[in-house]
Amino acid sequence: MKENILYTSVAPLLEYFNRLIPLSREEKQLVAELFKPRLYRKRQYVLQEGDVCSIFNFVVRGCLRMYKIDDKGNTHIIQFATENWWLMDIGSFHGKEPSELNIDAIEDTMVLHISYNDLINLYTKGPKFNLIFRVLIENSFVSLQKRLLQNISSTAEERYLSFMQDYSHLNNRLPQVQIASFIGITPEFLSRLRNKLVKPKS
Repeated sequence: MKENILYTSVAPLLEYFNRLIPLSREEKQLVAELFKPRLYRKRQYVLQEGDVCSIFNFVVRGCLRMYKIDDKGNTHIIQFATENWWLMDIGSFHGKEPSELNIDAIEDTMVLHISYNDLINLYTKGPKFNLIFRVLIENSFVSLQKRLLQNISSTAEERYLSFMQDYSHLNNRLPQVQIASFIGITPEFLSRLRNKLVKPKS
């Protein structure tokens, strides 16, 4: 009974891990001990520029965004993270350096997070997690590389269609200004682009 209660708070994360590699009882225990729940209210910061990123976040529900504000005050969104996605500033997290990025909650967001020291502890006590997190980081690298190439060589329409493929579940959850910032266009241009795509072809 006590074991079931202990696992309840991390149930979504255990389900996520089990889809990758089945966990033993001891490994589930580790997850329950080392991951901590945290609720972020809409517009609350998870990380602010200048601070060191100290936690790795798994989104249980809600939506986080990671972004950079340039010298002109423009917001450039790098990544969204919704249910069953992970988010952190990897350079700051592993390098212990001040971050150049911000992470905040677009909606009320529940996460399960783990600190750097606890993550190393997880690797040491549960070697299986080395493989799991290696795959996570590799997938994240592939995704960011794809996004970089799109920004260099794709049209705005192609970037929007890619957004709709990868983040279709967010289309009705995000303000138009957030989507436009992610794609790298103005909200007005995004509106024209949407109208063009939904307009029946003669």
